[in-house]
Amino acid sequence: MNEVDLLDRKNDHLAIVLDPARARSLGRTGFEQWRFVHCALPELDLAAIDLSTRFLGKPLSAPVLISSMTGGASRAREINHHLADAAQALGLAMAVGSQRVALETSADHGLTRALRQRAPDILLLANLGGAQLRTPAGLDLARRAVDMIDADGLFIHLNPLQEAVQPGGDSDWRGVADAIAEAVRQLQVPVVIKEVGSGLSAEVAVRLAAAGVAALDVAGLGGTHWAAVEAERATNAAEREVAAAFSEWGIPTAQALREVRQRLPQMPLIASGGIRNGIDMAKAIALGADMVGQAAAVLRSATESPEAVIAHFEVALRQLRIACFCTGSANLAQLRHATLVQEAPAQ
Repeated sequence: MNEVDLLDRKNDHLAIVLDPARARSLGRTGFEQWRFVHCALPELDLAAIDLSTRFLGKPLSAPVLISSMTGGASRAREINHHLADAAQALGLAMAVGSQRVALETSADHGLTRALRQRAPDILLLANLGGAQLRTPAGLDLARRAVDMIDADGLFIHLNPLQEAVQPGGDSDWRGVADAIAEAVRQLQVPVVIKEVGSGLSAEVAVRLAAAGVAALDVAGLGGTHWAAVEAERATNAAEREVAAAFSEWGIPTAQALREVRQRLPQMPLIASGGIRNGIDMAKAIALGADMVGQAAAVLRSATESPEAVIAHFEVALRQLRIACFCTGSANLAQLRHATLVQEAPAQ
């Protein structure tokens, strides 16, 4: 794909994702089926509740990853800078969007070591697609993606559905699993695997664990859905009809999280895909997540300023802290044992 087409695609993606009505999945996350048992006598000081954690060896003030977005659109430089500034101020982790455009074209859109200079202390993850990793130059691209931003690790994103419905998408996925295993062996940083909104099954998660990956992001159904995005940017009725049919395709985030945690009790897990607020964050942690990712939910704030991003996460973290307080959880370890009751799905 040429440079103009890549840039046009990324600009389309950003414009659509900024309008949740156009990009959101028709499916639900599954978190709405779960409710905490309220503790009316918490015997805690709300202000003393400890949200701190460690992930991939880095200390964090809260279990939050500003998740992958804005891989190459013209507005991405400002967005990435705002996100990095906010992550540094709040002590959160950050993963950049796909670096394919920055690696294959003359446009870096803020994905340089200047990003690390803005956020010297955070856990920062680079990002490359599985389809790109399987190419002859894949391992070199992976190394360059990490070096480009002085990252602490590499996200390899799996987006087969998006590639299948996207005109000109990378639809030959033979060898991706072997390429991931080789990246784990060859790279000097941890490799983290994520889906992009259709969910990781337990079976795939087990295969990835056997390859030696450091962590998984289940990235399930219920948030931004890339089949819905591709339906919005389709240029003819046939392409739109093919993509739109898959807008409910995937594993709900809560289901993917529970099933992967049951099969891999020791694997570090990130829950993303439709995380709306701090209560969803708390539910995700109680269902087995070590970290929680948000992307589209913070994107509009990221177009404004670092202060807007900080304000967004301050609300979410206040909600998470109150959820801990009202379950009698003094810290994240106790929140993981808070009682959740599964309600019958609405008829």
